Amino acid sequence: MPISDSAVIRRIALVFEVTILCVLILATRCANYRDVFVAGNVYFTDADCYARMTRVRICAEHPGTIIRYHDFENFPQGTTPHTTVPLDYLILGLAGLLKPFTTQAIDVAGALISPFLAVALGGFLLWWAKRVKLRFYWALLLIIALSPIIVHGTELGRPDHQSLLMLLLTVAVCAECSLQIAPSRFWSLTSGFVWGLALWVSFYEPAVLLLLIALFYAICDRQQFTNRVSRIGWMVLAATVVAALLIERRVPHIPIFGIDPMFTNWSRTIGELMPAAVIDPIWFRWCGWLLIAIPFLVWFSRRCNFRDTTERRALPIMLALLVPCYLLTLWQVRWAYFFALLFAIILPILLVAFKQRWLAWSVFVVSLFPILQAWDARLWPNESERVRHAQARMEGVEWRALATRIRSSDTHAFMAPWWLSPCIAYWSGQPGVAGSSHESLSGIIDSARFCLTNDTETACEILQRCRVDWVFVYDSDRTLLNASAILKQPVPKEPLVYVLDRTPSRAPSFLQLAAGNGFGKLYTINHFP
Repeated sequence: MPISDSAVIRRIALVFEVTILCVLILATRCANYRDVFVAGNVYFTDADCYARMTRVRICAEHPGTIIRYHDFENFPQGTTPHTTVPLDYLILGLAGLLKPFTTQAIDVAGALISPFLAVALGGFLLWWAKRVKLRFYWALLLIIALSPIIVHGTELGRPDHQSLLMLLLTVAVCAECSLQIAPSRFWSLTSGFVWGLALWVSFYEPAVLLLLIALFYAICDRQQFTNRVSRIGWMVLAATVVAALLIERRVPHIPIFGIDPMFTNWSRTIGELMPAAVIDPIWFRWCGWLLIAIPFLVWFSRRCNFRDTTERRALPIMLALLVPCYLLTLWQVRWAYFFALLFAIILPILLVAFKQRWLAWSVFVVSLFPILQAWDARLWPNESERVRHAQARMEGVEWRALATRIRSSDTHAFMAPWWLSPCIAYWSGQPGVAGSSHESLSGIIDSARFCLTNDTETACEILQRCRVDWVFVYDSDRTLLNASAILKQPVPKEPLVYVLDRTPSRAPSFLQLAAGNGFGKLYTINHFP
């Protein structure tokens, strides 16, 4: 049967839309490629990424392994991590596909996994928006492609579980919206399965959002708990969670913030765990100026006549998620990823408040100005920013050179500042006393105490107890500032780390300088007194 001209035009338009969307997503996610691919090697953007990649390497060396214990951080106790297996084997699967093209398949796969997930996220949203007939779906797609906070969560060189969570939770939220628009077995199955996978990846953000969904149904739509279609989804959710528990064979980690004062002190040194101020202009850089108009758009949307039931039925459940996510972002910036995603999804629904399409698009385009300003500063940085990035690249290369010096088939633990420990562990294959996760808090405290002490006996006791063979010394000013913030102790006169950094010749007899460069020094344990 011949294809009509209109069908051909629609297919060409779809191919054009997909191409433009993929180009935008990959261009923004890969804007930092100079910082990731340096001197023929791959450098990841965050300390947690190196811990994830250490897991992937272990899985590659021992296929089928389910990692439930980390012996490469918080040495010698190790940790029972909150990270789970899905992203490990997703990266490993991508590495298998890349093997014919590179000799560093695992590292390249780790660098590319989040941009690939972002493309999948964009492709799903394009398909879903057309399926539910959103009128302003390109507003949604442009926020997904350009929002700096969404880009950060899925950027090149960031193999973090947040990128997988962003995809899964977006699918889950859109499934819930579709169930509000037109209940179906397909969306119920999709909802249950994807919520279950999200809980498998992390039992924090998905559990909170699922609880909000359940509360919404309990208050506004109790049939979602009782009707036959919904029961299928809840059963699939339960089965997926049970399967995850059987595979992981451990109780899901539920983070409890603010109980340990040391954790509170440490968390204040981490950007994602910091609060976001209500009046901080960063909100506009994340979402654009239309963010401030949400209450007014909601009010006008409720008063206007919708063309169909899509926007009217999807709006309440989206607001039930968006408002709590905003409040959670005020508490911890890590919620900003999901707030921005929810804002992007609700935006086309709210733009129907404008009676004229041209006016809606004009207001939206103007609202993107803060986002475009952020990209202008990033793509064309000033001189000081260029110098900072160049120094960071050189620092990574030099630290990698130091870390490779302690490679060995035997176990020789090292001590280093906590934010450097994961990358040193990944490059050297040796365990570190500290780590970048809150499960490594005891090792982080030991590392901070070692940095702040000016008593050689105390330093010796820490090294002996932690069974350390190597000590990495970073810039003493930054190290001491961080250690002081964690322990809430003033910096003493001539702490040991200052001596090791500035005057190695005055180092205690049990520490011998083994190597050094412009960014760090490596000491070996000569003998303990």
